[in-house]
Amino acid sequence: MTACQDSEAFPPKVGPADNVILFDGVCKLCNAWSKFIIKYDKQHVFKLCSVQSDEGKAILRHFGFPADFYETMLYVQGKKHFQQSDAFFEVMAKLGYPFKAICIFRILPTGFRNWMYDRIALNRYRLFGKYEYCVLPSPDHEARFLDAEK
Repeated sequence: MTACQDSEAFPPKVGPADNVILFDGVCKLCNAWSKFIIKYDKQHVFKLCSVQSDEGKAILRHFGFPADFYETMLYVQGKKHFQQSDAFFEVMAKLGYPFKAICIFRILPTGFRNWMYDRIALNRYRLFGKYEYCVLPSPDHEARFLDAEK
C-alpha cells in the first residue's frame, strides 16, 4: 500500500495536527534527509522520529508495519499515513516553494515512482553508508523530534 491510509485511531504519540516523518536513524541518507527537514521547515510543521525509537516502533506497529526491519520512509499526518514516493511528495508539498515544485513529478505513474524510490531505499546502506548507532539530535534540535513525553 503506498497511498494514504486512514486509521480509526491516532497512532501513539501522534495528535490530530501532527505531521511526523519516520526515518531510519542509522542510515546516512535518512539522517541527511532529517537535517534537510530541520533546515528548511521554517514553520516547524514536521516532527521527526527514528524507526529505531520506542515511539517509532509503536507507530510502525499501529499501521501494521514490522518494527524490526524497515524499507521506506513513513509520513504520518494525524490518523493517515503515506509511504514511498507518496510520503516524499506530501512532505515536499508541505515545505512550500521552491520545494513544492518537485511535486510536478507526481504526474509519473505511481508504480514507476515507487520503483525508483525503492531502488534508492533498498540500496541506501550500500550507496550512502550506515552508522553503527542511531544518531541522536543535537540539543538545539531536540524539540523537532517526537518524544515519549507527549
